[in-house]
Amino acid sequence: MKAFLMYKERDFDLQASLTANASELTQDLELNTLFQAMSGGDEFLFGIARTAILASMVDAGAIRYRQQILADCLKHPNTVRLLYGLAVEAVERERKVWGWTSARYPESALRRSIEVLRIFLEILKKLRAVALESAGFRSEGFRRLFAMIASELDDAYVGLVDEHLSLLEFRNGILMSAGLGAGNRGVNYVLRKPSDAKPGWTERFQGWLGQVSGRNGSSYVYEIADRDEAGFRALSDLRTQGIAHVAAALAQSTGHILSFFDMLRSELGFYVGCLNLQERLAEKGEPICFPEPLPPEQPILSGRSLYDVCLSLNLEDRVVGNDIAGDGVTLVMITGANRGGKSTFLRTLGLAQLMMQCGMFVPAGEFRANVCRGLFTHFKREEDATMKSGKLDEELGRMSTIVDAIGPNSIVLFNESFGSTNEREGSEIARQVVRGLLEAGMKVYYVTHMFDLSDRFHRERPDTALFLRAERLLDGRRTFRLLEGAPERTSYGRDLYERIFVKTSDSSSTAAVPR
Repeated sequence: MKAFLMYKERDFDLQASLTANASELTQDLELNTLFQAMSGGDEFLFGIARTAILASMVDAGAIRYRQQILADCLKHPNTVRLLYGLAVEAVERERKVWGWTSARYPESALRRSIEVLRIFLEILKKLRAVALESAGFRSEGFRRLFAMIASELDDAYVGLVDEHLSLLEFRNGILMSAGLGAGNRGVNYVLRKPSDAKPGWTERFQGWLGQVSGRNGSSYVYEIADRDEAGFRALSDLRTQGIAHVAAALAQSTGHILSFFDMLRSELGFYVGCLNLQERLAEKGEPICFPEPLPPEQPILSGRSLYDVCLSLNLEDRVVGNDIAGDGVTLVMITGANRGGKSTFLRTLGLAQLMMQCGMFVPAGEFRANVCRGLFTHFKREEDATMKSGKLDEELGRMSTIVDAIGPNSIVLFNESFGSTNEREGSEIARQVVRGLLEAGMKVYYVTHMFDLSDRFHRERPDTALFLRAERLLDGRRTFRLLEGAPERTSYGRDLYERIFVKTSDSSSTAAVPR
């Protein structure tokens, strides 16, 4: 049995290798906030969310397949949580069953497998009941899962399994055959199914005759004395040989069903994480939408009311959303006032891309973008406390690592990169890097205060570049909105200076004046 709730033709791999720059993405986009919101404090769900988002898909069809399943989950959250709870119950109850699973102890392995299968059978019945009542699901993934459960777990199958488990308890002993090999050693041990036919007059007479004479038809009876320990050990060894193959087969069957529940828990865990996140955002009235994933060859980027989901999760109030119209654009240059929301919007674009490519909803009113082959971040870092290298050297080293890993149709997010040196030198380094990436078929989103860099691209690429500027009102207030506009020479750092130092100084002097 397969769930196929994450991929159309394969299982979700919780141990899948993440993108090589997973730690950089997690740090720069503050992904742990997102993972924590999805997990609700559950360590297992945290790992599921991390793997699903950082091992994102690059096929638009696969993304839409997962989106349809998530849409069903948003419409039927209680049913999805019930299914997840049944999968969790199966996995956890199996772990609590005591007994050996090794082939060296077939008797113990058999008893444990029977107990586990009875647990699984109980939960499978509940699973089938949910499947039969879930007519409102429309996605291909759920319809296929429910159809499989309904057809493979019908009443006849459940009754047959229950009957076999009762048989395997061997309440009346076991019937087996064997042969003699070299040195009169037992070989070819085969467990036989007892006959269900009721004995007739002849069979009953032969049975009575066998009891009197010590023979039973063509078979012989051997009784072991109460104190014959060696005899009992030999008999136990014969029983072990007889049930060894059955115990191994039953353990294998148990493992198959356990793997189904384990996979169902993992795959539903992703959607439960999405439900947790959606509930957190709904409490604040934040919008979400299902994005439109497009093939990677054509640069598409447009959205309405895009916002930083991680920032929203850390604030009580709603955050400001922004619009963008960047279809056909390969370079987005973001400039403007200090503390105006530039870095926040850069993170917003990166988060929206990642969430879209793992089949999630996106924090926006509308969003559409081309799928990228890889997402990379180059954000400014704190000074190296060990002083083993300069800040610019460290930035160039990280850029070299990105270049080694990047490929066509990728996206690179730059946040104040190469600003650790003077503007002329930093602008020239950044210009050469960005040009190389654009010529190799990449998309670049760049936040910068370097006017020489942004102005040069503004003059050179009027058709394939989009220039956004953080809005500043005449009185210096920031609206945290990004508007289309040409770069300016100033970032209005003076506003912050006056707000922090001048006003503080004024208030201090006023407080010191006696009345």
